[in-house]
Amino acid sequence: MAHRSHHRRTRRKFGFARRTRPGAAPGSVVVNPESQAPLVQVMAFGPAGCRELRINKIDEIRPLLNEWPVVWIDVEGLGDADLILRLGELLNLHHLALEDVVNVHQRAKVEVYGDHLFIVARMVAQSEPFETEQLSMFLGERFVLTLQEERPGDPFDPVRERLRRNHGRLSTSSPGQFAHALLDAVVDAYFPLLERCGERLDAIETDLLSHAWESAITSIHSIKSELLGMRRAIWPLREAVNCLLRDHSEFFAADTHPYLRDLHDHTFQILDLIDTGRELASDLMDVYLSTVSNRMNEVMRVLTIIATVFMPLTFVAGIYGMNFNTQASPWNMPELNWYLGYPFSLLLMFGVTGAMMYFFYRKGWLRSLSPKPQMPVASRPKSGGQAGDGG
Repeated sequence: MAHRSHHRRTRRKFGFARRTRPGAAPGSVVVNPESQAPLVQVMAFGPAGCRELRINKIDEIRPLLNEWPVVWIDVEGLGDADLILRLGELLNLHHLALEDVVNVHQRAKVEVYGDHLFIVARMVAQSEPFETEQLSMFLGERFVLTLQEERPGDPFDPVRERLRRNHGRLSTSSPGQFAHALLDAVVDAYFPLLERCGERLDAIETDLLSHAWESAITSIHSIKSELLGMRRAIWPLREAVNCLLRDHSEFFAADTHPYLRDLHDHTFQILDLIDTGRELASDLMDVYLSTVSNRMNEVMRVLTIIATVFMPLTFVAGIYGMNFNTQASPWNMPELNWYLGYPFSLLLMFGVTGAMMYFFYRKGWLRSLSPKPQMPVASRPKSGGQAGDGG
């Protein structure tokens, strides 16, 4: 029963909840009743400047689409199905894509629906514990629509600041170039998390070389779970970016392709760092288990030597503790009547002990119990350094 309860505590949650009933019409938009009401923020920008405002009614977006070259509509929260449907009607979005927006278990992908492109990516939160959220992005002729879950924070603050300052390439970018900037921010958010995982692994490695602490298993398992979650998120995203670069060049200008290739390269770097971190975590797990096993072997060796030493002593004490009658026969332990019988038995015990310890020493069994000098840890590149090499 104890083993089963431990398994229930440590198993990974499935984490899947689809709210559309089986057999429902394709394209049905069914939101999570626990989701918060959406917050709609719009940033319209172009060579003339940038305008930022919060939208209360969807109809307020229509004049912006006619006046500005690019309109970024950012929706945080998916708790209003009517608002999502009205956005889809305003921007002529496909109903199947809207269904995928509210079902936030989607893997990263790219789909084309007529005159607009639908992109799904997994964003990582910079908080503890590690978790991801779905980012749904629509790319049209004059707009970029992003829909996020209601979790606080996103990696787009640097993009917003660049738009507010109204300088550089981003302020005069096309919708395709701006979509690349958003995806680049999503991908770059993985690097700080990987650096933190690398620092935690380095700290665990340093501690394991000095002593094996019980919480190391929990820490290593937590890091491996985070790295696995990152890999599940970034692997499909790599394929999605490759699909953008290969099959959907009509949505991106020719000068955007080098940036897409750079984004694709960043996904490869992240996957390499994840694989390296997972291998290091597995190695640390082996080091921990080996350290615990070696410590147990040393303890068993000490106990075995102690038991072996006391075995002949117990034999001698047992013989001299037997009740023999020396008057019945001179062979019934005449040592019991010796004047120095007790010192003789003690000297016999000490002699047997000394002989056995000398024998153990000559075999090298006692030298292996002495504390070993600490060896210097060989330096190796940090996880963050690998990312810089590829960039």
